[in-house]
Amino acid sequence: MRVLVVEDEVVLADAIAAGLRRHAMAVDIAYDGPSGLERATVNDYDVIVLDRGLPLLSGDDVCAELSTTDRLARILMLTAASAVADRVNGLQLGADDYLSKPFAFAELVARVQALGRRSQAAVPPILERSGIRLDPRTLSVTRDSTPVRLSRKEFGVLTELLRAEGAVVSAEHLLEKVWDEHADPFTGAVRYTIMMLRRKLGPPAIIDTEPGVGYRLP
Repeated sequence: MRVLVVEDEVVLADAIAAGLRRHAMAVDIAYDGPSGLERATVNDYDVIVLDRGLPLLSGDDVCAELSTTDRLARILMLTAASAVADRVNGLQLGADDYLSKPFAFAELVARVQALGRRSQAAVPPILERSGIRLDPRTLSVTRDSTPVRLSRKEFGVLTELLRAEGAVVSAEHLLEKVWDEHADPFTGAVRYTIMMLRRKLGPPAIIDTEPGVGYRLP
């Protein structure tokens, strides 16, 4: 899952991003409205965590602008205002969910995960194929009932391969979904991660390479 955090309180924004990354999400950060709107229109996000009280361009304006596009990203609006009228107004602007500050971080993660599931085609809670079993809720993976320990990037790549249900997944798609905006498409990061994933999943090799196209789980 790829998430954009738009929050002008730098410490809070960085803390949210760090916490979401611990849950195997790729996270970008914008500290003001214009930067957030630009990133949201250029990149393909699953969820946007959007503070309402942003400088230069308010979160309301960002939300309203995004609601006029064909974006698939779901918006979780954050605000210090907790009155019912404020929540209703935020939802009417196009937000998909609303969370008042201060909030419990576990609730934020749960809401982001729920919105992420809504932004994508429905998938089973547990992903299984070719002897591999992946549980997104516990971040656990087994192959033929044997536990496999993966890094966050390896877990993200495997998730996308399992979601594809045997279809080829391009390196570009994996970069878009698993890495953040600072990823260099020419570094070979995807190729290296696939190599490590194959090694950790063990023999026989389970991930096929389609030369010039991408990767798939048969």
